[in-house]
Amino acid sequence: MERYDLLYRLYDEFDTKALREYQDFVDLFPPVDSRVALDHWQDASDELEARKDEIRDEFAYGGTFAEIAARADREAAFTAQDLYAKYGRAVNALVLDVDETLRSAGGTDNEIPRDALHAMTEFHEAGVPIVVCTGQTLENVKGFAIQGLGSELVHSGDLSIVYEAGTGVFTPGHGAETKQLLYDDLDPEIRAVFDEVRTRVLPDAPDDLRRSVHLQGNEFNVTLKPNFDVGSKRAAEVIDRGLVYLLDLLAEAVGEAAS
Repeated sequence: MERYDLLYRLYDEFDTKALREYQDFVDLFPPVDSRVALDHWQDASDELEARKDEIRDEFAYGGTFAEIAARADREAAFTAQDLYAKYGRAVNALVLDVDETLRSAGGTDNEIPRDALHAMTEFHEAGVPIVVCTGQTLENVKGFAIQGLGSELVHSGDLSIVYEAGTGVFTPGHGAETKQLLYDDLDPEIRAVFDEVRTRVLPDAPDDLRRSVHLQGNEFNVTLKPNFDVGSKRAAEVIDRGLVYLLDLLAEAVGEAAS
């Protein structure tokens, strides 16, 4: 029987939604020192295994199908099968954005949710490299990664941070190759333009704009940050004016470099 037919049977004949709820409860149950709570966790764990056993008994590779049903809904399972049918292999890396993906200023108070952290840990334990991508500086994200993911995972050699929107890559545990400065591969003329913009960006700014922004501590990129609350009307106005100013300054620097 084709894998697709087996997946249809799995999701049509078994209560996979309840199975996933039991799996989430068992995996994400917080550490507590309560006999009643631990008994509740054990009951849920026993029920989870009983439901998995029903699936194991019905399929030739029942253990695999039980784990699929416990972790993926119908759409995710069929998407995974589509990708496997197309590429003929498993995923070889987990690539994630940071802001509003791993964490959210509004939804998670800038912390990695426990379910996301657990999923990342499972990918790590399965030997899948993790790549965290951000437009922020390395220092901003490195501390967050260690605090959120734990020092062991971050320094395992299987986690990379791509920072400043691709400017550099930081992979702890690789000695001299831990930090790769990708902008080093740019032509000297391109780097000279960025150096010129960075040197002039604050001194040449109009007085009112200069008082309203600060220069983010990037290694390479040039970013003006507003001195107002995130999402405020004043911040939006400063961002618009700052962008126009930066584009004009960039045009001047490119023109001077070409002359």
